[in-house]
Amino acid sequence: MEIFKFFYFINLLTTFILSSSLAIDPYSQALLSLKSEFIDDNNSLHGWVLPSGACSWSGIKCDNDSIVTSIDLSMKKLGGVLSGNQFSVFTKVIDFNISYNFFSGKLPPEIFNFTSLKSLDISRNNFSGQFPKGIPKLKNLVVLDAFSNSFSGQLPAEFSELENLKILNLAGSYFRGTIPSEYGSFKSLKFLHLAGNSLSGNIPPELGNLVTVTHMEIGYNIYQGFIPPQLGNMSQLQYLDIAGANLSGSIPKELSNLTNLQSIFLFRNQLTGSIPSEFRKIKPLTDLDLSVNFLSGSIPESFSDLKNLRLLSLMYNDMSGTVPEGIAELPSLETLLIWNNRFSGLLPRSLGKNSKLKWVDVSTNNFNGSIPPDICLSGVLFKLILFSNKFTGSLFSIANCSSLVRLRLEDNSFSGEIYLNFNHLPDITYVDLSWNNFVGGIPLDISQATQLEYFNVSCNMQLGGKIPSQIWSLPQLQNFSASSCGLLGNLPSFESCKSISTVDLGRNNLSGTIPKSVSKCQALVTIELSDNNLTGQIPEELASIPILEIVDLSNNKFNGFIPEKFGSSSSLQLLNVSFNNISGSIPKGKSFKLMDSSAFVGNSELCGAPLRSCFKSVGILGSKNTWKLTHIVLLSVGLLIILLVLGFGILHLRKGFKSQWKIVSFVGLPQFTPNDVLTSFSVVATEHTQVPSPSSAVTKAVLPTGITVLVKKIEWETGSIKLVSEFITRLGNARHKNLIRLLGFCHNQKLVYLLHDYLPNGNLAEKIGMKWDWSAKFRTVVGIARGLCFLHHECYPAIPHGDLKSTYIVFDENMEPHLAEFGFKHVIQLSKDSSPTTIKQETEYNEAIKEELRNDVYNFGKMILEILTGKRLTSAAASIDNKSQEILLREVCNGNEVASASTIQEIKMVLEVSMICTKSRSSDRPSMEDALKLLSGLKRSEDDKTSK
Repeated sequence: MEIFKFFYFINLLTTFILSSSLAIDPYSQALLSLKSEFIDDNNSLHGWVLPSGACSWSGIKCDNDSIVTSIDLSMKKLGGVLSGNQFSVFTKVIDFNISYNFFSGKLPPEIFNFTSLKSLDISRNNFSGQFPKGIPKLKNLVVLDAFSNSFSGQLPAEFSELENLKILNLAGSYFRGTIPSEYGSFKSLKFLHLAGNSLSGNIPPELGNLVTVTHMEIGYNIYQGFIPPQLGNMSQLQYLDIAGANLSGSIPKELSNLTNLQSIFLFRNQLTGSIPSEFRKIKPLTDLDLSVNFLSGSIPESFSDLKNLRLLSLMYNDMSGTVPEGIAELPSLETLLIWNNRFSGLLPRSLGKNSKLKWVDVSTNNFNGSIPPDICLSGVLFKLILFSNKFTGSLFSIANCSSLVRLRLEDNSFSGEIYLNFNHLPDITYVDLSWNNFVGGIPLDISQATQLEYFNVSCNMQLGGKIPSQIWSLPQLQNFSASSCGLLGNLPSFESCKSISTVDLGRNNLSGTIPKSVSKCQALVTIELSDNNLTGQIPEELASIPILEIVDLSNNKFNGFIPEKFGSSSSLQLLNVSFNNISGSIPKGKSFKLMDSSAFVGNSELCGAPLRSCFKSVGILGSKNTWKLTHIVLLSVGLLIILLVLGFGILHLRKGFKSQWKIVSFVGLPQFTPNDVLTSFSVVATEHTQVPSPSSAVTKAVLPTGITVLVKKIEWETGSIKLVSEFITRLGNARHKNLIRLLGFCHNQKLVYLLHDYLPNGNLAEKIGMKWDWSAKFRTVVGIARGLCFLHHECYPAIPHGDLKSTYIVFDENMEPHLAEFGFKHVIQLSKDSSPTTIKQETEYNEAIKEELRNDVYNFGKMILEILTGKRLTSAAASIDNKSQEILLREVCNGNEVASASTIQEIKMVLEVSMICTKSRSSDRPSMEDALKLLSGLKRSEDDKTSK
């Protein structure tokens, strides 16, 4: 009996324990229900299982009574749509964090059932729709972070009812409308971030009542109007950012009352007037960025009082005057960016003596005098950018500046020897000293600069000296340019050549031969050796370089044959051997079919297309008589040609001028007759044919040598023929890597056929919307910019494209972009106008050209947006007005496989260029030269060392 009672007791105890273990507490039940709504591909919540309780699960914290007080699911790569049905259980939760995930859909209003909540972080997700109403229920809320989502609609005014709120971050969504004036009534707020939305209207002056706020970012929106002077009442403010916000008017002097302010960012607006001298009162100020505005006047002398200033960025304004000496006295100054203004005079002599300068860019101004002697005294200066000024003197002050990474001094009047001790410049990557007056040769110790990638001393006419023997051994060197420098001696051996892609040594006094070791330069793309005294044969090894595109050996004393291997090159675009002693035949190959005779003239014994045909001697008179036979044949042919010309001349006079077709050829088009061209698109030009025509305005044609060209037909008035022909000739002489070549034109009194290169690899319009990597997009943007810059700034007079759009950007076999149809709009306009031009009309024409150039810049900016977003745009302005830069940046990064922070920064800067180029007022847009400079400073790298 006792045994029976014992087993009965054990059974009851076991049943009790089992029942207890199977009971699910409400928190575990709610969390498991919540988990069932998640998309958890990485199984981040694998530990959320029974029978263990919720308090032991990852991301969950409980108090001593096992009540859940914190839910932190941040950075777990979770997704899905939240229903909110479980939230009513968590009345004691004070911290709810689901940031850095992929949640989408609407934020459920049930989230406000977390009535004890102090911190709500839903940042970096994809919640959309309007922000739900009801947040005043969270009376204890201190932190609300909703950064980087896709919320839309108005900013909820009821947020201002949260009396304990200290941090409000609603940046990086799609909120529209104005900032509610109620936002000026927060009682405890310290951090306000509304940047990167689509907010508009005026900035409410009531924000000036936020006397507790220390950090305010409200830029990258599309406001109207001015900066409210009432912001000067935010007495505790330390950080103010209203950049990229479309603000106009002057900078209110009342901001100088913000005496706790450390950072002011007002760049990329439309601010005018001068910088308030009262800013001297902001003693803690460390960062001042007012760049890319329309500010005028000078740098206030009173800035010498800003002893904590580290960054002064005033670039891309319309400021003038000199740099005050007091700027050089600032002990904390690290970065001085004042490029692209109208500053003049001398740089302060003590610049660098009293501060640890890291980055100085004063390029594109009117400065003169010498480089300040102590500019590198601190030993941390890594960027010195002084190009396009009027500086003089020597480089003695930077000779031992061991911290330098990037040095740009081109387009000045520096003189003397190149005092750069390269053995003391271990990190230097970029040196441009071109267009100065240096002498004394290239420093021999340049071979010690093991990180050097780019070196340019071109157009220092009296430089002289020899090419350092070890120059090609530099492991990182990609570009070596020393044209027009009076260099002497031989080309050094290329034995250790590794990474060099461009060698430009044209217009010097070099002698000797091209070393056969040039074959070691497997990365070589361009070699320019024209106008020297080089001799010997063109080495076969040169033709074996796999990616070689441009070879210019013209105006030398080369002899022998052109290596046959050039004929099989798939990359070669130009081989210029004109005015040498080359003999034999020109190789046959696709590349040579596209080369003009001008690349081969001046070689009396050279033959083959595109020059005269090569005659093969059969030796009937013996080898000694071959010379006589050749001359007899040539004399006979000459007499025959004379007779034929006379015969045709008589026939022509008898029949009159019934056949009026003429052809004009440019570089790249062999000498064809009009009939060759006309018959190529199945039209035979006979003496009775007056208006032959291809089947459409644009067609393909295959010329007799096998060249495929694109033929474009236009009609012109008789009175406009001379003017139009001259302009077309200008287009034909415009040669650039990123322009489609106009090869020639065929015309009579009524029609013109323009013959262009045909590139079969499609156009940009076909690629927009397709998936292609960022590096290809960036290469395309830069290529388009280079082509436009050439038309605008290297052609005189400038040639506007006139109709820049994605369908007119075509790609070659290497996917390099080429601008098509450039100038064609103007050709059409000229062809329809046969009236003489008056002085008034000429003035109007010049103004129209200027406006066309600005329109090109606008269309370029629009095209950048299309490339970045993968969408065709009808209006760039509308696209920008509807989305802030921060939103666009996020969308672009999401649409591209962004692998690194440097890529994000690169995309951001390209987006900045598009914004500047698409400014609504045409006079506010940069020149293509300036746009290209901005892009050229974006060389891809892991750090900022290789930017401008």
